[in-house]
Amino acid sequence: MRQLPLRISAPAEPRFENYLAGANVEALARVRALAGGSLHEAIVYLWGEPGSGRTHLLRAAAHANPELFIADDVETLDSAAQQALFVAINAARDGQAAVLAAGTAPPAQLPLREDLRTRLAWGLVYQLKPLTDAEKALYLRAEAARRGLRLSDEVVWYLLNHLPRDLGSLHRVLEVLDRYSLASQRAVTLPLVREALSAAQDCANWLDKPARPE
Repeated sequence: MRQLPLRISAPAEPRFENYLAGANVEALARVRALAGGSLHEAIVYLWGEPGSGRTHLLRAAAHANPELFIADDVETLDSAAQQALFVAINAARDGQAAVLAAGTAPPAQLPLREDLRTRLAWGLVYQLKPLTDAEKALYLRAEAARRGLRLSDEVVWYLLNHLPRDLGSLHRVLEVLDRYSLASQRAVTLPLVREALSAAQDCANWLDKPARPE
C-alpha cells in the first residue's frame, strides 16, 4: 500500500460564509441575525437529520457571538444540562444572552422534560433540509477548488454515486484525494480516484458501494 503523506489542507472552520444553505436560506438568515443581535426573537431552535448542517451553524454563530448560549444535540442532555438550558431560555426572555439550540427532532418529540420542550418551542423553530445532489456537487467543486484541485463532472458524479452522500464523508474523501494527488503528482482523474480510494485504508470500503436510493 502506498504510504500517504500527512494531511496538508486543514478543513475550513465553520462560518456563515462557507455554509451551503440550499433550502435553508431563511434559517441561515435568522441565525446570522441572532448572532448579530438584530433578531427580535431571543431563542432559535434548529432540527434536522445528521449532516443537515446543524452543528456548522451553531459553531459559526459561536464564532460570531461568543456570548450566545448554545446547546447542540439537545436530545442527549442529562438532567443538569437540561436545567442549565431551561435557565438560559428564561434568562433570554428577560433580555440576557440569546439561546441557539439544535437537535434531531422538533421540540415536541424530544426526550426532554416537558417544561424544556415547551420553552424550546417559544422562539423560532426551523427544520434544516438536507442538500440535494446538485447542491452537494457544488460543495465538492468549491471545496476542491479551495484545496487547489479541479474535479471534472465525471469525478463529481462518480463520488456522489459510489460514496455516502453526507458532507462529512465527502469532505473526508476530498482529503484523501488531496493527499494522494500530491503524493503521486497527478491530477484528480477518475482512474486516480479509484486508485486513491483503494489505497486509503479508511476509504477502501466506500469504493463501488451502491448509490443510495433517491
